[in-house]
Amino acid sequence: MFHTIERELSWRRENGKPEGFEALRACKPVVAVGANRPLQDKMMMADYFHGRDGLGDIHFSHPHLTPEQTWEFLFSPSTQSGTAPASDTAKAALAHSQHSLFIGSKTPAHQEMLRILKENDPETVTIVAVGPLTNLALAAAEDPETFLRAKEVVVMGGAIDVPGNVTPTAEFNMYADPTAAARVFALTSPRPASTMPLTNPSLTTHQLPAYPTSLSKQLTLTLLPLDLTDQHRLTRGQFRSRTTAAPQTTTTNATAVVATPSPLAAWLTIILEHSFATLDALYPGHAGDQAALSLHDPLCIWYVLTSAPPLPLPSSSSPPSSGGGVGWQPSTGSPEDIRVETTGQWTRGMCVVDRRGRRRRDSDDDGASFSDNGHWLSDSSGNRVVRMACSPGPEGFGGHMLERIFG
Repeated sequence: MFHTIERELSWRRENGKPEGFEALRACKPVVAVGANRPLQDKMMMADYFHGRDGLGDIHFSHPHLTPEQTWEFLFSPSTQSGTAPASDTAKAALAHSQHSLFIGSKTPAHQEMLRILKENDPETVTIVAVGPLTNLALAAAEDPETFLRAKEVVVMGGAIDVPGNVTPTAEFNMYADPTAAARVFALTSPRPASTMPLTNPSLTTHQLPAYPTSLSKQLTLTLLPLDLTDQHRLTRGQFRSRTTAAPQTTTTNATAVVATPSPLAAWLTIILEHSFATLDALYPGHAGDQAALSLHDPLCIWYVLTSAPPLPLPSSSSPPSSGGGVGWQPSTGSPEDIRVETTGQWTRGMCVVDRRGRRRRDSDDDGASFSDNGHWLSDSSGNRVVRMACSPGPEGFGGHMLERIFG
């Protein structure tokens, strides 16, 4: 991606267009390598949808658009410690000079996360998780108090009142590492031990420790589940109309050849056409320009950019309508006790909520109860997840995103 953006910046300069990407050029992001497997389960892939490389197989179908592999030396700890061959160290130095839009870190992603939290004031760093929560769980286990310095953790994941997208009950990010999700969600609880996943005695691999019994605060976690993200879509027609170059007219009023598309538009076209074709194969109603891709991850970024200051929780007497038109609004029940199933044969990764409508237990009644298995009715147990239910408007988000990307 960074390689393509560098080519895009050059193309825009050559064609007299505004370069854009001001924030990226002013503040280079740190890129670190995360965990290579879930905490306890086997690795789950979504290559049937996103391709083997996660980008619609573009590395195989269009290898000329792929940068040289010097970048991998940016993340090798050996080139920092001095134990690498001189040739590898030279390649790492070359990679640093070639990749000007990001900073490669040799530190594991979860430790890089903790470093940033330590170096900044509490309540100033927002973590946006648009994949499985493995790295967040590792950071929280290594240093819970530093992890709790985060202002907010925004999570794309889960399915509450709608079907899942990888099983009938589970969304992919929850399904891919349910143990990690359950551990992170537990930090929102007044008593994290009440919702922590069970340890697996049959595992021979290292299992993360329990959290301390006393923590300084509860984690603020905002969930954007499929219920909301699926309503924000980009159609093939929208993308084509925004990225297809218009015919140019010469001084003789003769129509010129369509201009070469931007490198970024060409790159994204290959990736998105793979996604649109997959949607057409999996679901009815996605043929031609009507094919619509849900904008799960971009919606989380839009929330972070546009939701400040923190939103008040809604009154239960005025439930927000699902979708948009009223700004960012949490669900009427927020913060909700949303728990992630970690051991179910058919329900792994399912977001479980209590729909029974039972009376809550007295606030001073915190002991075991035969009528409250799992402590669902106790005010001192259970998770406290803010579930976002409404956005400023699903209809215009796809076009707005394209405008921000292409100017």
